Amino acid sequence: MKNYRTILFDLDGTLIDSTEAILESFGHSFGVFGLENPADEKITAEIGHPLDRMFLSLGVSEDDVWDYVDTYKAYYRKISRKKTTLLPGAREAVQKAFEAGRVGVVTTKTAKFSVELLEHMGLMRYFEVLIGREDVEFPKPHPEPVLKAVSVMQADKKHCWMIGDTCMDMHAARDAGVTGIGVTSGYGSKKELLGCSAFLADNALSAVTYILTAP
Repeated sequence: MKNYRTILFDLDGTLIDSTEAILESFGHSFGVFGLENPADEKITAEIGHPLDRMFLSLGVSEDDVWDYVDTYKAYYRKISRKKTTLLPGAREAVQKAFEAGRVGVVTTKTAKFSVELLEHMGLMRYFEVLIGREDVEFPKPHPEPVLKAVSVMQADKKHCWMIGDTCMDMHAARDAGVTGIGVTSGYGSKKELLGCSAFLADNALSAVTYILTAP
C-alpha cells in the first residue's frame, strides 16, 4: 500500500557527490581572504556539518566566519550544477521510494541551492519537502530537521526512515524517533557507521530496497 512509508534522504554522500564543488569553493573562499587553503582531507572530514561550523573547524575566527560563508555560497552557486553528480543508484533509489511511499530531503546544505541542484537533476519533483540549513535553528545531529520534515509531511514515525552517510544523520534520526539507515557511499567511515546505525547499506538504492522488503 502506497503512502504509509516515508523515506527521508540526506544529500551529500547519500544522493549526490559534490566533493569537487565543495573543495573548489572552500579554496576560493580561503583565497579571497588570503589564507592558506586547508588540505582536502581536512575539508572532506567536515562535510555534513553546516558551513559556519566547517569554517570554524578549519581555523577561521568567529568574527570572520560569516564573511567566508557568504563568499563560499556565492561561488558554490556558480559551479555546483556543473560539478555535482548523482551517486550510483541514487536516481533509482528516489524513484523507487516515491513509487512505494513518500519522500523528503533533510540536509545541512542551503535549501535554496539544494532545490536548484535537484531541479537541475530532474529529481526535485519527487520530494514533498526539503529541509535545509536555513529552515531550522539547530542542524543535524540535532533532531530538529528530521522532526520538521516529519511534521510537515504528517508522517507516521513508526514507518519513517532516514537514509544518510554519517553518524550525524543517524543521531538525528534516532533522537527524532525514526529509523536511521547508514550508507557507505559517502563521507562517514564504515567503522563509524557501525557504531551508530542498526543497518548499513552500500548506497541509497540498497537502503531503499531493504526498507521496502522489511516487515
